[in-house]
Amino acid sequence: MCTFKFMNRILYTCVLVVAALSAAKSQKKINSPEIGIVQSIEHDSLLHAFGYRYLVESVGRMVSPKSVSEEQFQNNVQRIKDMSIPMYALNIFIPGELKVVGPDVNEAAILQYVEVVFQRCKKAGVNRIIWGSGGSRRVPEGFDPARAKEQFIGVAKKIAALAERYNIMLALENLNSTETNFINTVAEAADVVKKVDHKNMRLCVDIYHMLKDGEGPASIEKAKGFVVYCEVAEKEGRTPPGVQGDDFRPYFAALKKVGYHDKIVIECRWENVATQGQAAIQNLRKQIDDVYLNAN
Repeated sequence: MCTFKFMNRILYTCVLVVAALSAAKSQKKINSPEIGIVQSIEHDSLLHAFGYRYLVESVGRMVSPKSVSEEQFQNNVQRIKDMSIPMYALNIFIPGELKVVGPDVNEAAILQYVEVVFQRCKKAGVNRIIWGSGGSRRVPEGFDPARAKEQFIGVAKKIAALAERYNIMLALENLNSTETNFINTVAEAADVVKKVDHKNMRLCVDIYHMLKDGEGPASIEKAKGFVVYCEVAEKEGRTPPGVQGDDFRPYFAALKKVGYHDKIVIECRWENVATQGQAAIQNLRKQIDDVYLNAN
């Protein structure tokens, strides 16, 4: 009888150990960032089949009052509701003709535009916008860069206040110096975000742009507490993960170190997403898991 009870106790202990190990493994999986993609809403079902779990579209195609009529917008709202994977965010926030720095800033027009964008985002159920918009923020030749920074921070404070009203999170994106001449690095973007000092404006870390301008992972570590979004593509040709064989792991290690466990989104130039999309997510998944599921 004692032997039977002893064996039962051992068996029970083994079950508890296995359950604990399974729970730990599941927790690790939960904490490893899921993968999204910047792509047309038309490819929603295909991308879902490949394993992408979040999609990012553009403000211009989905909600912009400058390019989307009210009828088109209502159609887009229904399309977003019918998607296989959630619409996680919208990018290309402010069109190039609406200058946020320089001598031709029309602040009233900017605020009127972004409020309509926010209103429509709320109706569509989208609560995150990536603020790249290189043309809008390009500093005109001969214009004082320090003055441009003051202008940008000033208007960003007002835009962030509007974003709070509509429950929108803004993520300011670093853009490499071939695309614009202002806020090119994560370090510069983080400095602006800190000076705006509003909870509805945080930081997008774009690893492709970091690679293009030679910015290392240390900038991510210094931006701890501000990173809410991450995009990635390979340096040469902005190719999908796995084409050139770029190693993103040092950047992912920095993200893990600052406690970032949110989405990592592929934004690249596809030759054909139908033929390249599956290999790209598989390559990226391995690199992410090599970092995030490593106990060291």
